[in-house]
Amino acid sequence: MASMSQTERLYKLKSWLDAGRCLTKATLLEELGISAATLKRDLAHLRDRMNAPIEFDRERKGWRLDRQAAVVGTQYELPGLWFSAEEIHALLTMQYLLAHLDAGGLLRPHIAPLAARLDKLLGAGAGSKTGASARLNSEVSREVARRIRVQTVGARKVHLPHFQAIGTALLQRRRLHIDYHGRGRNERREREVSPQRLIHYRDNWYLDAWCHVRRGLRSFAVDAVQAARVLDRAAIDVADSELDAVLGAGYGIFAGRKVQWATLRFTPERARWVAAETWHPKQRGRFEADGSFLLELPYADTRELVMDILRHVPEVEVVGPVGLREVVAAKLRAGVEKMGGRVTP
Repeated sequence: MASMSQTERLYKLKSWLDAGRCLTKATLLEELGISAATLKRDLAHLRDRMNAPIEFDRERKGWRLDRQAAVVGTQYELPGLWFSAEEIHALLTMQYLLAHLDAGGLLRPHIAPLAARLDKLLGAGAGSKTGASARLNSEVSREVARRIRVQTVGARKVHLPHFQAIGTALLQRRRLHIDYHGRGRNERREREVSPQRLIHYRDNWYLDAWCHVRRGLRSFAVDAVQAARVLDRAAIDVADSELDAVLGAGYGIFAGRKVQWATLRFTPERARWVAAETWHPKQRGRFEADGSFLLELPYADTRELVMDILRHVPEVEVVGPVGLREVVAAKLRAGVEKMGGRVTP
């Protein structure tokens, strides 16, 4: 039998210990094909460098994990030395995404411990790492950084203390007092709300909440919160079905119970992209004989839907309803006139 590398031996030892086995000296020497001195070094490596809570059971004459130490939170991991190439790629990709997804820095304090954990898993800086292994991880890390880019468009900066207050109230089921900048009317408002859920949508955060001032469900842009204070009053809970009916039935982030269905026709050229996109979870789509694509989707408010339709002009036609078609046409006319053009009715 070919001799095992230290990497393979430590992996086997860890697997056996994690499975709850009590490993005798005779069994280990036979299974691993090593000397007593090498076994002693391997066990010391797991205990001293990997923080494995290994103890010797005198009654059973073998080594096992100290389960009490495991319960109180002792953790140990194998370094990146024995990850496969695919696993190294996956972990380094996770590192990169964690470092770059949070463009505004909102989650950075919370991401840092996880990123450090990934570093430890990969064995960054571990004294046991061989030069070849260190170079491998370094090369893969550089390749991931060079080949992957994560870009956000339109992300608005959120004040971390406000976000933390909202998250605390949300999870502890307590009410919030917020000062809110309503951008639509450019007004500052004070509201007492019962937070229901946080939504990350199109690179921005929104809070779905019951507003005790308006006595109804509202969606608040978290970046528009000017101040947030957790109150010593229990939040009311709204059923998910009610939240979805009021805040999730329409199109995008805009709420409303009165839902209509839009029908959009895209040219055969644009259909090749739109047919692969998800505009709404309940959308319906089909290709027509000429290669154009008919997309049907629900909306309760025209604002966000109109913006998305305009992105595809002139390769899109609003088939219906008439009201939506008129809103899009009015936007197009206003845009042409603002650019100095003339629109013939």
